[in-house]
Amino acid sequence: MRTPNTPRVSGRWRKAGSAAAATTALLLAGLGTAAQAHADTTPHKASPSAIAAQVAKAHVRYESSCGATPKKGYAACNALRVTAGTTAYMEKQAALKGVTPKSIKPNATSATPTGYGPSDLQSAYGLKSASASNGSGETIAIVDAYDDPNAAADLATYRSYYGLPACTTANGCFKKVSQTGSTTSLPTADSGWAGEISLDLDMVSAIAPNANILLVEAKSSSMANLGTAVNEAVKLGAKFVSNSYGGSESSSDTSYDSSYFNHPGVAITVSAGDEGYGAEYPAASKYVTAVGGTKLSTSSTSRGWTESVWNTSSTEGTGSGCSSYDAKPTWQTDTTCTKRMIADVSAVADPATGVSVYDSYGSDGTGWNTYGGTSASAPIIASVYALAGTPGSSDYPAQYPYEHTSSLNDVTSGSNGSCTTSYYCTAKSGYDGPTGLGTPAGATAFTG
Repeated sequence: MRTPNTPRVSGRWRKAGSAAAATTALLLAGLGTAAQAHADTTPHKASPSAIAAQVAKAHVRYESSCGATPKKGYAACNALRVTAGTTAYMEKQAALKGVTPKSIKPNATSATPTGYGPSDLQSAYGLKSASASNGSGETIAIVDAYDDPNAAADLATYRSYYGLPACTTANGCFKKVSQTGSTTSLPTADSGWAGEISLDLDMVSAIAPNANILLVEAKSSSMANLGTAVNEAVKLGAKFVSNSYGGSESSSDTSYDSSYFNHPGVAITVSAGDEGYGAEYPAASKYVTAVGGTKLSTSSTSRGWTESVWNTSSTEGTGSGCSSYDAKPTWQTDTTCTKRMIADVSAVADPATGVSVYDSYGSDGTGWNTYGGTSASAPIIASVYALAGTPGSSDYPAQYPYEHTSSLNDVTSGSNGSCTTSYYCTAKSGYDGPTGLGTPAGATAFTG
C-alpha cells in the first residue's frame, strides 16, 4: 500500500508463468471492432502447431501498483502492471501476422494495446449480445483510494480506441467524487492507485459499455475511508459497486461489515487478493461477492476459451480461503469451512493473459499497459451484474450465482498454494476456493 507517508515500493519485479498453448481458434481471432483496425489482423498461413508453439512462449514480469503489504486497518490495491515480456495477446497477434512478437519494455510507451480488449473479454464470457444491448440506465461505482487526475481523459482514450460509446462528465455518463460526494474537493493524487483506477474504469467499459460510471475516491486507503466511499456510492444511487483492494483479516471485520458493506439490493464485488492461498478482507465479508482470478487462454472448444486457477508462485496468485472471523452466508453450502469461504466466482487475473488498460498519470502512467490481478476480475463481475439488471431491493446479490450454477463456466484445474483441505486452494468440479463456482457464461447467473 502507498499512503502519503509510505513511499511506493519500486522495482518490485515478478515472473509470471507461460500462457497456455493456443489452438486453431487463434486463426479466427481478431481485434473485433472497427476502431481496432489500427492493427493488421490478416491471418498468416501457419500450422496450428506452429501458432500454438509461439503463443506458449508468452511470459511477463510485473509489479504491484500499490506497493508493500498494508498495515492493520488499511488495504492495498490488487492491480499488477506488466513491465516486461510478451503477453498472450501479443503472441496471438504476432502468430496471426507471421512476425516475431515485440516485447514490453520497462517504462516504455506502447503505441497500441498489449492485452485483451473488450471483444476478447465479451467473447470469453459469452457477453457479446448482453454488452451490446444491456446496461443502459445502470450505474456501476468504482471505489478506490486517492485521486487519479487523468481518469476522465484516460477513460475517453480507451473507449475511443475500441469504438465504445463516449462516457464523459459532459454527457452525464461519468462522474468522479470524493468519499463525501464532492466533485471539487478531491483526495491527494497517487500514481499507483491511478493505475488501479484506470484498470477498473476500463474493465467496466469493456463489459458494460452502455452503463454509467461513478468513481468514488477515498481520501486514504484505510478501511474506514474506503468503507465510507462504499456508503457514498450507494447513497448516490449505484446498484453495483466494485472494490479492487484488500488487507489482512482482523477482529474488526464484522464491525466493518455492518458499517460499510451491508447494503441489500446492491451487488458489491471485492477482489480475492493477489498473494496466493489465504483469506483477505473485505472479500471475506458475508455481504459481498468475492471474486477470484483465472488464467484465460484461447482453445479449440466450442467456447473458444479455457481457464485455470491463476497461480504464479506460492505467494503470487488468486486469493482464497476460509475466513477466521466472518460468518458463513446461508447460500454457501460447503461443509468443511464453517465460516465465510472465499471466493464466490472468478474471472481473468493472470498478468500473462492480462487486459489492456490506458493510464497516463505519474511515472508509471506510460499509456497503453497490460494489467492483471484480481483488481481486473472484480470490476468485470460487477459489470456482469449490471448487464443482468437491477437486483431485488431486499436481495444480497452474492447469492445469485449459487442459484444458477449451470450458467457458469466451471474451472476445474490449477491451484493457488498448499492447504490441508483440498478445495480451499485447488480447483475441482463444482465449488472450490480459488475460482468459486466458476466464471460468467453470459449474465444469467448474476440475476435473481
